[in-house]
Amino acid sequence: MSNVDLTSLNVAKFGGTSVANFASMQNCAKIIKDNSNTRVVVVSASAGVTNLLVDIAHTAMSKDQIKQKLAEIKTIQLAILNELTNPEVVADKLEQLLSSLAELALHEEINHRADLKDALLSHGERMSSLLFSQVLQQIGVNAENFDVRNVLKTDSQHGKAVPQLNEIETATQQIMKPSLTNTVFVTQGFIGADQQGNTTTLGRGGSDFTAALLAEALDAKTCEIWTDVIGVYTTDPRITDAARPLPELSFEEAAEMATFGAKVLHPATMEPALRKNIKVFVGSSREPEKGGTWIVRDCETEPAYRAITRRKEQVMVTVKTPKMMYAQGFLQKVFTIIAKHKLSVDLVTTSEISVAFTLDNPANSVVEQLNKATLDELREFCDVLVEDNYDLVTVVGNNMHSEAGVSNRIFNAVAEHNLRMICYGANPHNLSLLVNDEASSDVVCALHKALFE
Repeated sequence: MSNVDLTSLNVAKFGGTSVANFASMQNCAKIIKDNSNTRVVVVSASAGVTNLLVDIAHTAMSKDQIKQKLAEIKTIQLAILNELTNPEVVADKLEQLLSSLAELALHEEINHRADLKDALLSHGERMSSLLFSQVLQQIGVNAENFDVRNVLKTDSQHGKAVPQLNEIETATQQIMKPSLTNTVFVTQGFIGADQQGNTTTLGRGGSDFTAALLAEALDAKTCEIWTDVIGVYTTDPRITDAARPLPELSFEEAAEMATFGAKVLHPATMEPALRKNIKVFVGSSREPEKGGTWIVRDCETEPAYRAITRRKEQVMVTVKTPKMMYAQGFLQKVFTIIAKHKLSVDLVTTSEISVAFTLDNPANSVVEQLNKATLDELREFCDVLVEDNYDLVTVVGNNMHSEAGVSNRIFNAVAEHNLRMICYGANPHNLSLLVNDEASSDVVCALHKALFE
């Protein structure tokens, strides 16, 4: 593997289910060994570990409850360690990480300090990358466990840090690139470090983003995202058995799908890939022989309908005032308040006297921000109605705003369902429908049958 052509450099990312246990890690190790161009490997935390860490970081618990969670994490990691041929090589380092984790978890400020939460959450990836590097060593790959915080520089916004692209490129070129011809770096997704060296995180699902950022900084040709599904499907296969994997997607289509609920990719992943025209592959680490989906700048075909996504837990806010008639600045006042309270608006529709918009509300997180202060400010000049229990169903495709018959086919398919909001025409790649959460599965199935079956 020493004769590596770095013009064909590949960065591979493996998700939590792919590194869940020793057997899964062996599958991933074989994928890496079979492709000599893979020189950087990004891993998530082993399946289950991140959820346990999030519970500790965000839920008030007794010390006994915390210790129970820590014991569950330790069990997952030791099960992998104990199957290694030479566990003693990494046993001490793993024990140090487990001790460091326990110290943070039992810190009295853990639920209140974002910096401590990020430091705690980083341990999942740090442990899985340590163990996985040794799995690779066992099969003859010259792998090195690399601390991504040396190169993945971010601002100090804990929980959702913003990558500093120029600093990342400089650091990766200086620290990583010289060794890529003879070393496979196994590193962590999701985490980074600010200018002071404090650990930060990129937000849930940020490992895909990490892989794409490193691929961009290292001028990689390809970036592989290995997960537990065979590529990107026409829709979530858990909703309908008729869903099928797609051989290709454009960057724009993939970005739309990720933004509107497809769980296979992190929404930000496409940005670095698009900037450097890096081909992205999505496949199953369990069944690599079945192929997957290639995401590229220019597809061979650009159909009107490519896929259907669903994003659950949406909130709809309607602001209304007769004073809006012919009034200048109403929209500006509304969205200035929304921005001030760090709320991110997705869809917007307007009439002469009202504006309706949607907010993503995973695990009721937005309800905390859409608080009395926000509503009071809005109610100073308009009536406000907040509704929840909605899902957003989006048809993703191409030239949807200009091709005859596209919208007609979609609306005929869902004629029996109540559509609370429709957003169409602002983007050639999507048509979005806000529907009651109880009906969203039926809406997806009806659309899939009409458009793909």
